Amino acid sequence: MINAQKIVLSDDMYCLGIESTADDFGVGIARSNGEILANAVESYIPVEGGIHPREAARHHAEVANKTLLQALTTAKIKPKDLTAIAFSMGPGLGPCLRTGATVARTLAAYLQIPLVGVNHSIAHIEIGKLETGVTDPVTLYASGGNTMVTAFESGRYRVFGETLDIALGNCLDVFGRQAGLKSQRGLPLGAAIEQQALRGKTLIRLPYVVKGMDLSLSGLVTSAVTQLQKGNHSLEDVCYSLQEHAFAMVTEVTERALAHTEKKEVLLTGGVAANNRLQEMLRIVSEEHGAKFNVVPKKFATDNGAMIAWTGFLAYSQGIVTPIDESYVKLRWRVDRADVPWIN
Repeated sequence: MINAQKIVLSDDMYCLGIESTADDFGVGIARSNGEILANAVESYIPVEGGIHPREAARHHAEVANKTLLQALTTAKIKPKDLTAIAFSMGPGLGPCLRTGATVARTLAAYLQIPLVGVNHSIAHIEIGKLETGVTDPVTLYASGGNTMVTAFESGRYRVFGETLDIALGNCLDVFGRQAGLKSQRGLPLGAAIEQQALRGKTLIRLPYVVKGMDLSLSGLVTSAVTQLQKGNHSLEDVCYSLQEHAFAMVTEVTERALAHTEKKEVLLTGGVAANNRLQEMLRIVSEEHGAKFNVVPKKFATDNGAMIAWTGFLAYSQGIVTPIDESYVKLRWRVDRADVPWIN
Protein backbone atom coordinates (compact mmCIF):
# COMPACT_ATOMS: atom_id res chain seq x y z
CA MET A 1 0.00 0.00 0.00
CA ILE A 2 1.15 3.53 -0.73
CA ASN A 3 -0.18 6.56 1.12
CA ALA A 4 0.17 9.40 -1.34
CA GLN A 5 -1.30 12.87 -1.13
CA LYS A 6 -5.00 13.08 -0.31
CA ILE A 7 -7.27 13.24 -3.34
CA VAL A 8 -9.86 15.96 -3.79
CA LEU A 9 -12.98 14.10 -4.93
CA SER A 10 -15.53 15.50 -7.34
CA ASP A 11 -19.00 14.15 -8.18
CA ASP A 12 -17.94 12.87 -11.59
CA MET A 13 -15.50 10.30 -10.16
CA TYR A 14 -16.37 6.59 -10.19
CA CYS A 15 -14.84 3.53 -8.55
CA LEU A 16 -15.47 -0.02 -9.72
CA GLY A 17 -15.23 -2.65 -7.00
CA ILE A 18 -14.68 -6.39 -7.41
CA GLU A 19 -15.73 -8.83 -4.68
CA SER A 20 -14.56 -12.46 -4.86
CA THR A 21 -13.75 -13.67 -1.36
CA ALA A 22 -15.97 -16.76 -1.40
CA ASP A 23 -18.98 -17.97 -3.41
CA ASP A 24 -20.05 -14.61 -4.84
CA PHE A 25 -18.44 -12.71 -7.70
CA GLY A 26 -19.69 -9.16 -7.46
CA VAL A 27 -19.02 -5.97 -9.37
CA GLY A 28 -20.22 -2.68 -7.97
CA ILE A 29 -19.81 0.90 -9.09
CA ALA A 30 -19.88 3.77 -6.61
CA ARG A 31 -19.85 7.49 -7.19
CA SER A 32 -17.65 9.65 -4.99
CA ASN A 33 -20.72 11.22 -3.35
CA GLY A 34 -21.78 7.82 -1.98
CA GLU A 35 -24.31 6.95 -4.67
CA ILE A 36 -24.28 3.25 -5.60
CA LEU A 37 -24.81 3.07 -9.35
CA ALA A 38 -24.54 -0.68 -9.85
CA ASN A 39 -24.27 -3.85 -7.80
CA ALA A 40 -24.14 -6.95 -10.03
CA VAL A 41 -23.60 -10.37 -8.43
CA GLU A 42 -23.19 -13.90 -9.78
CA SER A 43 -23.19 -16.67 -7.17
CA TYR A 44 -21.50 -20.06 -7.29
CA ILE A 45 -23.91 -22.71 -6.03
CA PRO A 46 -22.30 -26.11 -5.33
CA VAL A 47 -24.17 -29.24 -6.33
CA GLU A 48 -23.79 -30.52 -2.78
CA GLY A 49 -21.92 -29.65 0.40
CA GLY A 50 -20.19 -26.36 1.08
CA ILE A 51 -18.00 -24.14 -1.05
CA HIS A 52 -15.29 -25.82 -3.12
CA PRO A 53 -12.72 -22.99 -3.48
CA ARG A 54 -11.24 -24.04 -6.83
CA GLU A 55 -14.64 -24.66 -8.37
CA ALA A 56 -15.84 -21.31 -7.05
CA ALA A 57 -12.75 -19.62 -8.53
CA ARG A 58 -13.46 -21.28 -11.88
CA HIS A 59 -17.03 -19.99 -11.70
CA HIS A 60 -15.78 -16.47 -10.97
CA ALA A 61 -13.46 -16.52 -13.97
CA GLU A 62 -16.30 -17.67 -16.22
CA VAL A 63 -18.76 -14.98 -15.13
CA ALA A 64 -16.32 -12.08 -14.71
CA ASN A 65 -16.82 -10.51 -18.14
CA LYS A 66 -20.59 -10.88 -17.99
CA THR A 67 -20.80 -9.33 -14.52
CA LEU A 68 -18.51 -6.43 -15.44
CA LEU A 69 -20.59 -5.60 -18.49
CA GLN A 70 -23.79 -5.82 -16.47
CA ALA A 71 -22.46 -3.37 -13.86
CA LEU A 72 -21.22 -0.87 -16.44
CA THR A 73 -24.50 -1.06 -18.35
CA THR A 74 -26.56 -0.53 -15.20
CA ALA A 75 -24.38 2.41 -14.12
CA LYS A 76 -24.58 3.87 -17.64
CA ILE A 77 -20.89 4.67 -17.76
CA LYS A 78 -17.97 3.53 -19.90
CA PRO A 79 -14.69 2.01 -18.68
CA LYS A 80 -12.86 5.21 -19.59
CA ASP A 81 -15.04 7.08 -17.07
CA LEU A 82 -13.68 5.08 -14.12
CA THR A 83 -11.35 6.79 -11.66
CA ALA A 84 -10.09 3.71 -9.79
CA ILE A 85 -10.46 -0.06 -9.49
CA ALA A 86 -10.90 -1.61 -6.05
CA PHE A 87 -10.83 -5.29 -5.15
CA SER A 88 -11.18 -7.57 -2.14
CA MET A 89 -7.62 -8.21 -1.05
CA GLY A 90 -8.69 -10.39 1.89
CA PRO A 91 -9.59 -12.13 4.07
CA GLY A 92 -11.10 -14.98 2.10
CA LEU A 93 -10.52 -18.17 0.11
CA GLY A 94 -7.22 -18.10 -1.79
CA PRO A 95 -8.33 -19.28 -5.24
CA CYS A 96 -11.37 -16.98 -5.18
CA LEU A 97 -9.42 -13.95 -4.01
CA ARG A 98 -6.74 -14.48 -6.65
CA THR A 99 -9.32 -14.63 -9.43
CA GLY A 100 -10.83 -11.30 -8.44
CA ALA A 101 -7.40 -9.74 -7.99
CA THR A 102 -6.35 -10.85 -11.45
CA VAL A 103 -9.42 -9.25 -13.04
CA ALA A 104 -8.83 -6.03 -11.07
CA ARG A 105 -5.13 -5.84 -12.00
CA THR A 106 -5.95 -6.39 -15.66
CA LEU A 107 -8.53 -3.61 -15.68
CA ALA A 108 -6.34 -1.14 -13.78
CA ALA A 109 -3.36 -1.81 -16.04
CA TYR A 110 -5.38 -1.58 -19.25
CA LEU A 111 -7.18 1.62 -18.20
CA GLN A 112 -4.04 3.04 -16.56
CA ILE A 113 -5.89 4.02 -13.39
CA PRO A 114 -5.10 3.38 -9.70
CA LEU A 115 -5.68 -0.01 -8.06
CA VAL A 116 -6.91 -0.15 -4.45
CA GLY A 117 -6.84 -3.27 -2.28
CA VAL A 118 -9.72 -3.38 0.21
CA ASN A 119 -10.21 -5.29 3.46
CA HIS A 120 -13.40 -7.30 2.95
CA SER A 121 -14.53 -7.03 6.58
CA ILE A 122 -14.07 -3.27 6.70
CA ALA A 123 -16.10 -3.00 3.48
CA HIS A 124 -19.06 -4.69 5.20
CA ILE A 125 -18.88 -2.09 7.96
CA GLU A 126 -18.50 0.88 5.61
CA ILE A 127 -21.41 -0.06 3.34
CA GLY A 128 -23.55 -0.44 6.46
CA LYS A 129 -22.51 3.01 7.67
CA LEU A 130 -23.15 4.54 4.24
CA GLU A 131 -26.61 3.06 3.85
CA THR A 132 -27.83 3.67 7.42
CA GLY A 133 -26.16 7.00 8.13
CA VAL A 134 -24.44 5.88 11.35
CA THR A 135 -21.04 7.39 12.08
CA ASP A 136 -19.44 5.66 15.06
CA PRO A 137 -21.14 2.35 15.86
CA VAL A 138 -20.40 -0.82 17.71
CA THR A 139 -20.72 -3.28 14.84
CA LEU A 140 -21.70 -6.94 14.84
CA TYR A 141 -20.43 -8.36 11.56
CA ALA A 142 -21.90 -11.83 11.10
CA SER A 143 -21.52 -13.81 7.90
CA GLY A 144 -20.62 -17.25 6.58
CA GLY A 145 -16.91 -16.67 7.11
CA ASN A 146 -16.70 -14.04 9.85
CA THR A 147 -18.27 -13.25 13.21
CA MET A 148 -16.85 -10.34 15.17
CA VAL A 149 -17.81 -7.31 17.23
CA THR A 150 -15.83 -4.21 16.34
CA ALA A 151 -15.68 -0.49 17.05
CA PHE A 152 -13.38 2.30 15.86
CA GLU A 153 -10.61 3.38 18.19
CA SER A 154 -7.25 5.09 17.50
CA GLY A 155 -7.10 4.76 13.74
CA ARG A 156 -8.44 1.21 13.34
CA TYR A 157 -11.49 -0.95 13.84
CA ARG A 158 -10.70 -2.83 17.03
CA VAL A 159 -12.04 -6.33 17.63
CA PHE A 160 -13.83 -6.50 20.98
CA GLY A 161 -14.98 -10.08 20.54
CA GLU A 162 -15.03 -12.79 17.89
CA THR A 163 -15.68 -16.45 17.21
CA LEU A 164 -12.97 -18.84 18.32
CA ASP A 165 -13.88 -21.43 15.68
CA ILE A 166 -16.62 -21.30 13.06
CA ALA A 167 -18.57 -18.22 12.01
CA LEU A 168 -22.27 -17.75 12.71
CA GLY A 169 -23.32 -18.12 9.08
CA ASN A 170 -21.20 -21.23 8.72
CA CYS A 171 -22.77 -22.66 11.89
CA LEU A 172 -26.24 -22.25 10.40
CA ASP A 173 -25.21 -23.61 7.00
CA VAL A 174 -23.58 -26.73 8.48
CA PHE A 175 -26.67 -27.52 10.52
CA GLY A 176 -28.94 -26.81 7.56
CA ARG A 177 -27.07 -29.28 5.35
CA GLN A 178 -27.08 -31.95 8.06
CA ALA A 179 -30.81 -31.40 8.56
CA GLY A 180 -31.49 -31.78 4.84
CA LEU A 181 -32.86 -28.29 4.42
CA LYS A 182 -32.88 -26.71 0.99
CA SER A 183 -32.02 -23.12 0.19
CA GLN A 184 -34.29 -21.15 -2.12
CA ARG A 185 -33.13 -18.91 -4.97
CA GLY A 186 -29.51 -19.24 -3.87
CA LEU A 187 -30.21 -17.88 -0.36
CA PRO A 188 -28.09 -19.17 2.55
CA LEU A 189 -29.49 -22.09 4.52
CA GLY A 190 -29.87 -19.72 7.45
CA ALA A 191 -32.99 -18.36 5.73
CA ALA A 192 -34.52 -21.85 5.68
CA ILE A 193 -33.63 -22.33 9.37
CA GLU A 194 -35.29 -19.02 10.21
CA GLN A 195 -38.54 -20.18 8.61
CA GLN A 196 -38.47 -23.46 10.54
CA ALA A 197 -37.65 -21.65 13.79
CA LEU A 198 -40.80 -19.53 13.52
CA ARG A 199 -42.81 -22.71 14.11
CA GLY A 200 -40.67 -23.91 17.03
CA LYS A 201 -42.26 -23.91 20.50
CA THR A 202 -39.89 -25.78 22.84
CA LEU A 203 -36.46 -24.43 23.79
CA ILE A 204 -33.96 -27.31 23.98
CA ARG A 205 -30.90 -26.93 26.16
CA LEU A 206 -27.81 -26.67 23.94
CA PRO A 207 -24.18 -25.57 24.61
CA TYR A 208 -23.81 -21.85 25.32
CA VAL A 209 -20.13 -20.95 25.12
CA VAL A 210 -19.03 -17.37 25.75
CA LYS A 211 -15.44 -17.06 26.96
CA GLY A 212 -14.77 -13.53 28.10
CA MET A 213 -15.55 -11.49 25.00
CA ASP A 214 -15.21 -14.38 22.55
CA LEU A 215 -17.58 -17.19 21.67
CA SER A 216 -17.53 -20.73 20.28
CA LEU A 217 -20.15 -22.20 17.96
CA SER A 218 -18.80 -25.59 16.84
CA GLY A 219 -20.11 -27.44 19.91
CA LEU A 220 -23.50 -25.80 19.49
CA VAL A 221 -24.00 -27.03 15.93
CA THR A 222 -22.74 -30.52 16.79
CA SER A 223 -25.18 -30.77 19.69
CA ALA A 224 -28.07 -29.48 17.57
CA VAL A 225 -27.39 -32.09 14.89
CA THR A 226 -27.20 -34.81 17.56
CA GLN A 227 -30.53 -33.74 19.07
CA LEU A 228 -32.14 -33.87 15.65
CA GLN A 229 -30.71 -37.30 14.84
CA LYS A 230 -31.95 -38.75 18.14
CA GLY A 231 -35.48 -37.99 16.98
CA ASN A 232 -36.66 -36.71 20.36
CA HIS A 233 -37.39 -33.22 19.07
CA SER A 234 -38.99 -31.75 15.96
CA LEU A 235 -36.94 -29.98 13.30
CA GLU A 236 -38.81 -26.78 14.12
CA ASP A 237 -37.83 -26.94 17.81
CA VAL A 238 -34.16 -27.71 17.05
CA CYS A 239 -33.98 -24.80 14.57
CA TYR A 240 -35.63 -22.51 17.10
CA SER A 241 -33.24 -23.59 19.86
CA LEU A 242 -30.17 -23.30 17.63
CA GLN A 243 -31.09 -19.75 16.67
CA GLU A 244 -31.89 -18.67 20.22
CA HIS A 245 -28.59 -19.95 21.62
CA ALA A 246 -26.37 -18.69 18.77
CA PHE A 247 -28.00 -15.27 18.58
CA ALA A 248 -28.00 -14.82 22.35
CA MET A 249 -24.26 -15.47 22.38
CA VAL A 250 -23.39 -12.86 19.76
CA THR A 251 -25.85 -10.42 21.31
CA GLU A 252 -24.22 -10.83 24.73
CA VAL A 253 -20.79 -10.03 23.32
CA THR A 254 -22.19 -7.04 21.42
CA GLU A 255 -23.87 -5.72 24.56
CA ARG A 256 -20.64 -6.00 26.54
CA ALA A 257 -18.77 -4.03 23.88
CA LEU A 258 -21.54 -1.43 23.88
CA ALA A 259 -21.35 -1.06 27.65
CA HIS A 260 -17.56 -0.76 27.52
CA THR A 261 -17.34 1.78 24.70
CA GLU A 262 -20.50 3.71 25.63
CA LYS A 263 -21.13 4.39 21.96
CA LYS A 264 -24.61 5.47 20.92
CA GLU A 265 -25.02 3.45 17.72
CA VAL A 266 -25.18 -0.26 16.96
CA LEU A 267 -24.79 -1.64 13.44
CA LEU A 268 -25.62 -5.16 12.27
CA THR A 269 -23.99 -6.11 8.97
CA GLY A 270 -23.02 -9.22 7.00
CA GLY A 271 -25.13 -11.98 5.48
CA VAL A 272 -26.78 -13.06 8.75
CA ALA A 273 -28.01 -9.48 9.25
CA ALA A 274 -31.12 -10.39 7.26
CA ASN A 275 -32.40 -12.58 10.13
CA ASN A 276 -35.32 -10.89 11.85
CA ARG A 277 -34.83 -12.65 15.19
CA LEU A 278 -31.21 -11.52 15.45
CA GLN A 279 -32.31 -7.98 14.60
CA GLU A 280 -34.92 -8.13 17.36
CA MET A 281 -32.40 -9.23 20.01
CA LEU A 282 -29.92 -6.51 19.10
CA ARG A 283 -32.63 -3.86 18.95
CA ILE A 284 -33.67 -4.69 22.51
CA VAL A 285 -30.15 -4.43 24.00
CA SER A 286 -29.46 -1.27 22.00
CA GLU A 287 -32.55 0.42 23.42
CA GLU A 288 -31.61 -0.69 26.95
CA HIS A 289 -28.28 1.14 26.55
CA GLY A 290 -29.75 4.24 24.94
CA ALA A 291 -28.20 3.42 21.56
CA LYS A 292 -29.79 3.54 18.13
CA PHE A 293 -29.96 0.18 16.34
CA ASN A 294 -29.27 0.02 12.60
CA VAL A 295 -29.15 -2.86 10.13
CA VAL A 296 -27.59 -2.88 6.68
CA PRO A 297 -30.18 -3.13 3.86
CA LYS A 298 -30.69 -6.72 2.72
CA LYS A 299 -29.31 -6.07 -0.78
CA PHE A 300 -25.97 -5.08 0.77
CA ALA A 301 -25.92 -7.67 3.56
CA THR A 302 -24.29 -10.49 1.62
CA ASP A 303 -20.95 -10.13 -0.17
CA ASN A 304 -21.18 -7.54 -2.95
CA GLY A 305 -19.07 -5.38 -5.20
CA ALA A 306 -20.73 -2.13 -4.13
CA MET A 307 -19.19 -2.30 -0.66
CA ILE A 308 -15.75 -2.82 -2.22
CA ALA A 309 -16.25 0.10 -4.60
CA TRP A 310 -17.32 2.47 -1.82
CA THR A 311 -14.56 1.44 0.59
CA GLY A 312 -12.09 1.71 -2.28
CA PHE A 313 -13.18 5.32 -2.74
CA LEU A 314 -12.73 6.03 0.95
CA ALA A 315 -9.18 4.67 0.83
CA TYR A 316 -8.39 6.40 -2.47
CA SER A 317 -9.57 9.74 -1.04
CA GLN A 318 -6.72 9.46 1.48
CA GLY A 319 -4.19 8.73 -1.25
CA ILE A 320 -4.09 4.97 -0.59
CA VAL A 321 -3.28 2.98 -3.72
CA THR A 322 -1.92 -0.52 -4.26
CA PRO A 323 0.92 -0.95 -6.76
CA ILE A 324 0.19 -3.86 -9.07
CA ASP A 325 3.42 -5.63 -8.09
CA GLU A 326 2.32 -5.46 -4.43
CA SER A 327 -1.30 -6.48 -4.96
CA TYR A 328 -0.97 -9.99 -3.56
CA VAL A 329 -3.98 -11.25 -1.65
CA LYS A 330 -4.06 -11.65 2.14
CA LEU A 331 -6.04 -14.72 3.13
CA ARG A 332 -6.05 -13.83 6.85
CA TRP A 333 -6.05 -10.05 6.77
CA ARG A 334 -7.60 -9.13 10.11
CA VAL A 335 -9.78 -6.06 10.37
CA ASP A 336 -7.66 -4.70 13.23
CA ARG A 337 -4.52 -4.78 11.09
CA ALA A 338 -5.82 -2.36 8.48
CA ASP A 339 -5.63 1.42 8.89
CA VAL A 340 -8.75 3.48 8.20
CA PRO A 341 -7.40 7.03 7.81
CA TRP A 342 -10.67 8.31 6.35
CA ILE A 343 -12.15 8.27 9.88
CA ASN A 344 -11.12 11.18 12.09
